[in-house]
This record gives sequence, C-alpha cells and structure tokens, in this order.
Amino acid sequence: MTYIPRDIEARLERLLASSPCVAVTGPRQAGKSTLLRHCLPDYTYATLDDPFFREQAHADPLLFLDSLGERAIIDEIQLAPGLLSYVKIRVDSRRSVKGQYVFTGSQQFGLIKNLSDSLAGRIALLELLPLSVAEKRRHLLLPDSMSLFRHAALTGSYPELIVDEGIDLQSWYASYLQTYLERDIRTLYNIGDLRDFQRFVRLLAARCGQQLNMSDYSRDLGISVPTIKSWLSILEASRVLYLLPPYYANLGKRITKSPKVYFIDIGLACNLAGVRDEAHLFNGPMAGHLFENFCIQETVKFFLGKGEQPPLYYIRTSNGLEVDLLIEKSAGSLIPVEIKLTKTPTPQLAKNIVTFRDMFAKLGPTPGLLLSLANETRPLTREVTAVTLDGYFERLNL
Repeated sequence: MTYIPRDIEARLERLLASSPCVAVTGPRQAGKSTLLRHCLPDYTYATLDDPFFREQAHADPLLFLDSLGERAIIDEIQLAPGLLSYVKIRVDSRRSVKGQYVFTGSQQFGLIKNLSDSLAGRIALLELLPLSVAEKRRHLLLPDSMSLFRHAALTGSYPELIVDEGIDLQSWYASYLQTYLERDIRTLYNIGDLRDFQRFVRLLAARCGQQLNMSDYSRDLGISVPTIKSWLSILEASRVLYLLPPYYANLGKRITKSPKVYFIDIGLACNLAGVRDEAHLFNGPMAGHLFENFCIQETVKFFLGKGEQPPLYYIRTSNGLEVDLLIEKSAGSLIPVEIKLTKTPTPQLAKNIVTFRDMFAKLGPTPGLLLSLANETRPLTREVTAVTLDGYFERLNL
C-alpha cells in the first residue's frame, strides 16, 4: 500500500533516541501501525489484535517478550495491560538503551493512565490523528482551500480513504463506526443501549460546529444528562470529537460557558449527517458549520502535530457577540479568528473581530484573521487580514 509521510516522523525519531519506550495513540485507522512499520522496519512487530499473540501476552508474558527480541512494536497494547509490568522489568534491566519498545493504542481512556503509571519516567507519548491538509498534499493535488475543504468533507482524512480511490466510502464509514462501537467502546465501557449511542453520534454530526447543550440532547434522545456527559467524554477521549472550550477567564457572567462540538474528521460527520455531494456541502443548511468544523479540525492537528495541546477557545457574550476561534499565544496574547464560507471576504464579515478587540482590549488581542475560501491573503481593515488556509498556518508558525 502507498505510504504517505507523516509530520510526526521527526518527533518519533527524536523520542526513540531519548526514551526507552514510546507510545503512539490516536483514533482507529489514523495510520499508527503503518507509520511505525514504515519508519521502524528493523523492529519486530506483534499486534494484540491477533488472538495468538494476545493469548500469549496474557498467559506467558515473559515468553512473549522474549520472542520479540530487543526492539519491538506492540500494537493495541490496551488489550493486554498486564504486560506493562513485565515491560518495566525488561526496560529497567537495560535502562541506558533507548527505543526498546513502541506501543500503539486506539483509545485514550485507561491506556494513557496505564502507560503513565506502569512506565513512569520510561515512556514518551505521541498522538497521531487522521491526515492533515499538508500530509494529504504529499499524495494528492489539492491546490486551494476550496479543494481541500471539498476533499475533507466528501472523502475524509483517514489514510486508507486517500490511497484507495476505489473504496466505497459509505461502506467504509459504516464499518468504521461499527468497529469503533463494538471494539473500542462496548468492550471497554458500559454505555447502555448501543442504538441510543449511535443516535447520539448522528445527532452530534447534524449539529457539529454548534454550542453544546446537554439538556437539549437529553430531551431529544430521552437519555439522562449524566449519560450524555459520559458519552461525550468517551467520544472526546477516543478523538472522535473535539470540544472547543469557551474563553471566559476573569470575564464575568456575561460570557457563555458551554463548549462547541466538532468532529476530528469532517468526513465522518458528513457521512453521518447525509451530506454526500457538493450541492449539500456548499449550499445546504450545514454548509457554514461544516467549513468551520474543517478549519477547527485542521487547527487541532496543527498543534498536536507539534506536540502541543491546542491553545484554542471561542467566545460568545450574552449580547450576541461571537468570535469563532481564539488562539492563545505563548506570550498570553490572543489571535481572534473568524471562519466564513465565502470566496469574497469583506470588511463587514470582520466586524465581530473589530468589536471584540475594542470590548476586550485588556486581553491584548493581536490583529485578527478572517479564514475563508479566498485565493489570496490581503488586508481587510487595519485590524483584520483575510487569509487563505496556507496563509493561516504560516501565521500560526510565526
């Protein structure tokens, strides 16, 4: 299968040179195993998805580790968490040797805690998400923001969907969701009625890019608010969802305090919501929210790809002022970003940023950015620049 180079390869190499163990986490089908087998061809590979290896890891962990040799990739480590105590003994006996074991896992709950507790001081963590726009461009000709948005929404960002052009997208996503539900969720958590959980995920897809109101979901689905909260935590931890928090530090009660809901892969959201052609994507009732989801997901990938937790927020006041995205810079200042599905950005579309900068001058906001489908970066006002997607990431790199 064609391999698409990933942005975290250099970080993986650095961590292997400085730590005895490395764990690569992320959602199912993000390309973790493919990345490691491509970058580490001299490592022995074993997946605990294989019943033989899984049984051996449980029944005779020492023999299992012996069979792998001195350097090994152990896939889906969450299926045999008891193995980690034996790994610790092996690592400690050769503590000066770096890059001994590399683990992968498709879910975040429990896995990170087990790894951190069992191998404290001996392991470094990496997270791999579906392909970013920069990674996609290494394989596909996607020249502008419009083509990138279209492809992300109607095809998706999982590597298999990119390299296999003949794949049936609806069947793939249906299988993906079922596998996720049956293997990564149902076997690990007591989520209750699986059909209700599926309905919840579909309802989230139809409302992506909108403010979260758990009471509304509870009423619409006939499910308790604590159950909704638990399900959201599972979806967020397994990187199906990203919850964008509100920025309300020291701003008082006039600021909305509920997060907004986005999917890490807009392709999954579109598939679940029935948006499967350009007409619905660009002209349907979800169009603006879907473009916003696309921009947020790529911003999240940008920061996680650098090993940083995304310093991202939004703001909405009680009198209706909203800025789609606030990016907190290391110096404490905020970059306000408005996201608009248009190819013709105008100063009028930037008015929320101007108002925000005036109203919250004490926060030290920088000049704002208007992110759209436009083909060029240009100033809109003294305080706001209209940027292309490429221009946006260039500015975030500064």
